[in-house]
Amino acid sequence: MESSPHAYTGPLPTPSTQAGREGLTAILARPARTAVALDFDGTLAEIVPDPEQARAHPRAVPALAVLAPKVASVAVITGRPAEVAVRYGGFAGVRGLDHLVVLGHYGAERWDAVSGEVHAPAPHPGVTAARGELPGYLDQIDAPPGIWIEEKGHAVAVHTRRADDPQAAFAALRDPLALLAARHGLVLEPGRMVLELRPPGTDKGKALGDHVRGTGAEAVLYAGDDLGDLPAFAAVDALREEGVPGLLVCSASAEAPELAARADLVLRGPSAVVEFLASLAEQL
Repeated sequence: MESSPHAYTGPLPTPSTQAGREGLTAILARPARTAVALDFDGTLAEIVPDPEQARAHPRAVPALAVLAPKVASVAVITGRPAEVAVRYGGFAGVRGLDHLVVLGHYGAERWDAVSGEVHAPAPHPGVTAARGELPGYLDQIDAPPGIWIEEKGHAVAVHTRRADDPQAAFAALRDPLALLAARHGLVLEPGRMVLELRPPGTDKGKALGDHVRGTGAEAVLYAGDDLGDLPAFAAVDALREEGVPGLLVCSASAEAPELAARADLVLRGPSAVVEFLASLAEQL
């Protein structure tokens, strides 16, 4: 059931679904047994034309610093390299975020605030091969002008937001890039005007499920904005079936209506998400 986007101050909004209301009730009743997990781009940070210029909302870190000591864990789960998300988020060395975890590359990388270290697997050989082939391949298929390639370490992405018609460019590139990904043993992850080639076997759902079970949490909140967050939504559904109440929050965007349709609570972008987190912290 889709809920209307909220922009608010003060009291917490009421989720539109029964499962969401039960999730919020459990979070308020057992904060010390709650895992809070959040996407970065589009959820804690505004989407910008150049992803290298993305930064956490100015109130994100202060809100999380108040919330984190009151809950079992706070994790940021992102497709970005963990180190990049930490840097762009301004998460390192913040009092209150001493136990923050950043799961980068859909959980393939892990940064812990306690140590300040990133643990990551060796690069997938298919990513290296696809990265080298990609510029020539885009020329070969007459890719629209204005697209550009982002190097992501354990993945490589093609952005269409700067094209004259971003949505048309996205649609035109989706099938050819899926073929390229398959040829190198990769998967294609579509997002908001971006197509990412990455190794199989990692997604935000697996990262979230493993993290929640690892913390022993008895309630979970997940907030995201894009198609790549749907596996995390599915993971919350699976946790609910195991008896772990959950709240699904969507940072609303016209570019990803599928997420709003699945959410218990729909908020108007990162500013409203951050305000919700701050209000939640006040209630705990």
